[in-house]
Amino acid sequence: MHQLISYTVILPLVGFLFNSFLFLFSPKAKKNTAVEQISGTVGTAVIFGSFVISLLIFFELVGLSSESRLFIVPVFDWFYAGNLSVSFSYQVDTLSMAMSLAVSGVGCLIHLYSIGYMHGDEDFARFFAYLNLFIFSMMNLILADNLIVMFLGWEGVGLCSYLLIGFWYQRKFDGVEISTTGEAADKAFIMNRIGDFAMLAAFFILFQAIGSFNFQAVLIGKSALTNEQLFWVTILIFIGCTGKSAQIPLFTWLPDAMAGPTPVSALIHAATMVTSGLYLTARLSPIFYSSPETQIVIASIGATTAILAASIALFQNDIKKVLAYSTVSQLGYMFLAVGVGAYSTAIFHVITHAFFKACLFLGSGSVIHALHEEQDIRKMGGLHKKMPITSLTFLIGSLALAGFPLTSGFFSKDEILTNTFAGGYTFFYVIGLFTALLTAFYSIRLYTLTFLGDSRIDSSRHPLESPLTMTIPLILLASLSLLGGFLGLPEVISSNNFMKDWLLTSTVLTEAHKISHSTEWVLLALSAFISIIGVSTAYFIYSKNIHFLSNETGFGKLAYQKYLVDEIYDRVAVKSVQFFSEKIASPFERFIIKGFFSGFGESILGLGNILRMAQTGVAQNYAIIMALGFVLILGVVIFSGK
Repeated sequence: MHQLISYTVILPLVGFLFNSFLFLFSPKAKKNTAVEQISGTVGTAVIFGSFVISLLIFFELVGLSSESRLFIVPVFDWFYAGNLSVSFSYQVDTLSMAMSLAVSGVGCLIHLYSIGYMHGDEDFARFFAYLNLFIFSMMNLILADNLIVMFLGWEGVGLCSYLLIGFWYQRKFDGVEISTTGEAADKAFIMNRIGDFAMLAAFFILFQAIGSFNFQAVLIGKSALTNEQLFWVTILIFIGCTGKSAQIPLFTWLPDAMAGPTPVSALIHAATMVTSGLYLTARLSPIFYSSPETQIVIASIGATTAILAASIALFQNDIKKVLAYSTVSQLGYMFLAVGVGAYSTAIFHVITHAFFKACLFLGSGSVIHALHEEQDIRKMGGLHKKMPITSLTFLIGSLALAGFPLTSGFFSKDEILTNTFAGGYTFFYVIGLFTALLTAFYSIRLYTLTFLGDSRIDSSRHPLESPLTMTIPLILLASLSLLGGFLGLPEVISSNNFMKDWLLTSTVLTEAHKISHSTEWVLLALSAFISIIGVSTAYFIYSKNIHFLSNETGFGKLAYQKYLVDEIYDRVAVKSVQFFSEKIASPFERFIIKGFFSGFGESILGLGNILRMAQTGVAQNYAIIMALGFVLILGVVIFSGK
């Protein structure tokens, strides 16, 4: 069955080509319902096909011993250059199949939801073409058996995010030095390229030391790396991951990525692009684990990002902005897990986060859809009665995000905190625990202000529940948000942790993170207590309309303004580059570069014009030149006395 893995990639490509053809060659029917039905059905069906194939291969691997769960499926030889040989091959193992199921499964639900959400859009087929291309790129990224093919997918998702964030490229968008969605797309594209340069540098060091880009060869040959090379390889790859997975300092593009249609936000934030960095660090976990210095850097960045973004989310009033900063914060948790060596736990949180964050983003889309593009939660309220399915599923997603006991987010987040504590990183544990409190608070603040209490909706709007194409994905994602945590029950509850056992052969599992059951019970209870306190406090405050957390003065204002990070980047990086370009580089180019080369060129041209007179073809001119030459030579002879 694993030989069919190529089709999980080919099917989304077929969908992209089909929808591109539909968009390009049916311009008169862009708003045609039949075109929408064909485009949406084909676009969703191809992703569902990828999911079914992934599921069949998953069951094949389940039936094998853990040591046998690795296959390399060659597709074709790509290119040769000197000692470099790169094949286009896919790696089927437990890590790639876990990611494949998450990407194709959640991606399929987002495609189904998009049929209802994008109904009536004149570029419906173009949207589905981009979505299919996004999944195609992501599947290449997670299934590649070498760094070059992986990087092809890595850049592919970057391109697709650019196309999708700027899908409505002419719409206004409020951002720092950004006024349209097209500019938000530019920002995401440029910030990701910064990280990509660092990643390419790491690849060059790896190839110089090991002579291969193949994952298996790199992991086997890692002993060829010196400690210094090991540090730089891991730190440079991590810089690349900070761009793709939105960590400090390259996190500011992700909140602006919500400029695209809401299904795009769900796809980028939940199932695809932002998980790329986590996937790569897990794939190369033996290398990362061999560099303790890098591990500390990753844990520090992860913990700092988690609490910084959570504090920003507390003060936001845009329903999608709260979720966007929540994603940045949750990614910080995942990198904290990587930093303390809990790679399988990071992947566990990637998967549960995909369930509940996709549920929340699609739920927010359902609300925005019903309120005709209204996104300010201060102008909502009372939607529970109008939109019961959206409300209930959003509540489940919010509780999972809040780490409420027995939800998926509770088990995966608790496992990160437990591993952090067990690894001796007490300071990071305290940060993580406090961040969990903030997360629980802003999650329920968001739900309460949106769905409960009295309605603050403009009287001209009459919200109704979304159609089935939108609510069915919400119900399925909410169910997964509720039950997905049972894939990784803590050892104190069950000795059978499926996720940890499943990833046994594809990631590093640390034995140092062992604590007694009594300690684990205490940590589990503390996580539950923190979540319950955050949830109940937020519900009490906002259901009673108590004025709390002002974002107009003091710390609240600073957090609302996102600690002015965007403004600082704009002043330090963008404005300084513009100043250098306009005041120094431009005059230098105009007067020195162009002046020198133009002057030199004109001098040569003038000399050529003079010399050309010697080749006029007129006999009289030649006679004059000969006479002048004769006179010149005669003069030299006479006056030199020879």
